[in-house]
Amino acid sequence: MTEVNEGAKWHQKLHWRIAIAMLLGVIGGLIGGEPLANSVGWLGTLFIKLLKMIIVPLVLTSIVTGVASVGAGAGLGRLFGKTMGYYAMTSLFACVVGLLMVNLIQPGVGADLLGADTEEMPGLETAQSAVEIILDIVPENFVAAAAETNMLSIIFFAIVLGVAISTLRQAHREPLLNLFEAGFEAMMRLTGGIIHFVAPIGVFALIARLVGTTGLGAFKALGLYALMLACGLTLHLLVTLPLILRFLGGINPVAHFRNMTQPIVMAFSTSSSGATLPITIEAVKNRVGVSNRVTSFTLPMGATINMDGTALYECAGVLFIAQVMGVQLGFEQQMLVVFTALLASIGAAAVPSAGLVVIFIVLQAVNLTGPQVELIVGAMLAVDRPLDMYRTVVNVFSDSCGAAIIAKSEGETGIDE
Repeated sequence: MTEVNEGAKWHQKLHWRIAIAMLLGVIGGLIGGEPLANSVGWLGTLFIKLLKMIIVPLVLTSIVTGVASVGAGAGLGRLFGKTMGYYAMTSLFACVVGLLMVNLIQPGVGADLLGADTEEMPGLETAQSAVEIILDIVPENFVAAAAETNMLSIIFFAIVLGVAISTLRQAHREPLLNLFEAGFEAMMRLTGGIIHFVAPIGVFALIARLVGTTGLGAFKALGLYALMLACGLTLHLLVTLPLILRFLGGINPVAHFRNMTQPIVMAFSTSSSGATLPITIEAVKNRVGVSNRVTSFTLPMGATINMDGTALYECAGVLFIAQVMGVQLGFEQQMLVVFTALLASIGAAAVPSAGLVVIFIVLQAVNLTGPQVELIVGAMLAVDRPLDMYRTVVNVFSDSCGAAIIAKSEGETGIDE
């Protein structure tokens, strides 16, 4: 869980440090031009490599911890199935919303973020059939899959390992669960350190390189991209999730929004569903009216693996990058992006800017890799802070909706009344 330092001075807060780094990068790129871009570019590359370094252990420990922590016993199988079904459904809807918005607005078409020739673009990988996708997901050798950063295989292995651990006797389950929980906490601490201490330097270098080589024209495309993503998040938050609340749970969405005001504000302030979790639990128990049995089961798991906003961001972000690079993604490739974004969002840790780390998983699924892709991701980071705050609001609100709907399905009364 990310620590939130409410008493920090303004210049010590991450969003201000990134904003200052972005401004300095723009100024430096305009003044220094390509010579400065070439001299500081390696710092941006270092930042991207550090993010990629933590992907495998972060995803593995996050998913195993979230799945295994539910335990085993009478009734928990049913509760687990409902919870996972809800998370998969809402994340899928979020991916579809992102897909529709990016195809409708097309923020990356005609955008000059690279100045690169199309013949340098990588080729795309497309699965031939659903059977091939399934076979590719199941690894023959997990160690080899981890070494090759085959994230779909890693996610699959982590899920089935978490399920297996949850079925063990307590004497065997607790040591393994403690091991993965400790590993997860360590990876969250490492992720937080990279984001807080290295991100401002990396943003400065990436923006300086972007502006030094392409000028200020890049920010028009980034503004349209940010608008597209904000519209998609708003649609999911104010339309999709309320409709699910109404039709699946028979719950008044307005009452639920009112009861979740405090966690929503906290989520927007911290950009961390993990840091917001204690307030979310308190609000869902005391204001929404969900029992401790359902709350303690669904919300900690949701803070780990239910990331609607992140799923939407990953899907829309990857298609935006493809548009910028002039790469046409067909229907099968876009479905692969949706499927991978759905699975990858499970492995997004509940820390600020976690989606920035996980988006590389989805990019790899369609073979969008290389320095040009990394440059665009770095440029996206320049406008990512407010979007990350908004994504967290969507993540936390979706968790609370799931808890309320599942409580209703378990026969509980007085929900959001």
